[in-house]
Amino acid sequence: MPATSGRRRDTPPPRTGNTEAEVLRGFLDHLRAGVAAKVEDAPEPQVRTAGVPSGTNLLGLLTHLTAVEAATFLGAHVASWPATFPADPQDTVAEVVARYRDTVDRANRILDGCADLGAPVPHPDPGHRTPSVRWALTHMIEETGRHAGHADILREQIDGVTGR
Repeated sequence: MPATSGRRRDTPPPRTGNTEAEVLRGFLDHLRAGVAAKVEDAPEPQVRTAGVPSGTNLLGLLTHLTAVEAATFLGAHVASWPATFPADPQDTVAEVVARYRDTVDRANRILDGCADLGAPVPHPDPGHRTPSVRWALTHMIEETGRHAGHADILREQIDGVTGR
């Protein structure tokens, strides 16, 4: 087990507004920030090293979450979900984190225009059927939360860092 090099303060759940949209978006943004923080200062090459027999690594988790955000909110097509996990060997940690944050910012701009949570998520192809904004937000909370938990474990295995 690696020596503990530091602990982050574990931030509590966000205090959001009272509307359903404010609560859902507040929790999603909280999870997004936490998972990005787990990756952004992780050391090379450990950030790319599989921490479990399935091959999952910290950088790959963020690469995957970028693809899920893009597919869910921006209309990106994903031909193979397993293919979204490996990070490109040429990409730096900073580039992967920046790409994730940029995708999240673009998704949030789309969400800013969605006043009705029951309406379908806007899609660049008007004929494409999409789920409701409510479903998409709930799915992204589940997906990001699941992988944030994986990231917590992988990061602790790398250098002992815990907390958000």
